[in-house]
Amino acid sequence: ALSVATLPKVQRVSMKLSDGRTMSALQWGTGAPEVLFVHGSAQNAHTWDTVILAMGVSAIAIDMPGHGYSSWRSDGNYEPAVLARDVATAIETWAPSAKLIVGMSLGGLTTVALAGARPDLAPRIVVVDITPGVNSQKSKAITDFVNGPQTFASFEELLARTIEHNPTRTQSSLRRGILHNAKQLEDGSWQWRYDRSTHAPVEDAAKKIERLSALWGVIENLKCQMLLVRGGVSPVVDDADVAELQRRKPDAEVLVVDGAGHSVQGDRPVELATALTRILQS
Repeated sequence: ALSVATLPKVQRVSMKLSDGRTMSALQWGTGAPEVLFVHGSAQNAHTWDTVILAMGVSAIAIDMPGHGYSSWRSDGNYEPAVLARDVATAIETWAPSAKLIVGMSLGGLTTVALAGARPDLAPRIVVVDITPGVNSQKSKAITDFVNGPQTFASFEELLARTIEHNPTRTQSSLRRGILHNAKQLEDGSWQWRYDRSTHAPVEDAAKKIERLSALWGVIENLKCQMLLVRGGVSPVVDDADVAELQRRKPDAEVLVVDGAGHSVQGDRPVELATALTRILQS
């Protein structure tokens, strides 16, 4: 059970990027942030709430472009290398002394791209349930859910679909997650907050997989400490991906979290927090 003696101060912060877009984040605690969290596609900063509470650290959890309260990109480009530039700005602005960058799914690939381009900003990285070996077959269950309806007649209809696609999560957890990731429209219907083009079906899927595969080369050249956290019941990372990671970066650590699906932070937040604390203190 998660016991929190004194709840930390949490505030929403935002900044203007050079092109006029807004980037938003949640700032946890009053000290210099030690950890920066980067969520996955179709999620937002609140996906990390329980993990950060369990860790008890000062942290920043960003809303990625096209998600939460951050601006959408007019070009619809949410590739890891593009997102990494905004994450770098977020670290420089909000968490310049962060010792650990944690990214899940698309946020994990973005974290890898960031560590390759700006190693000065990423002394340690944790990548949650993703590798450059991801493809449309491995991620089909996730993309089927994300590419489903954008609007729903009622909150109950939205909740029912979310429960159907997230069998490893409690209903109370999913209800809270939806309230942070959807909004009610004037006619009473509900709509997801994220930009649909973050998961738009791509005509050149083969080219996209090729671009993601190029991140293996980035991993091979990383000097920072790296941990891959794999969801025990998730299909997104397979044994071949782990073998390729260990071939490319022999000092990379791999942790399997039993009972967790793709969203390890939602399914097993305390176990994930324990692992992150160990890496942070190493």
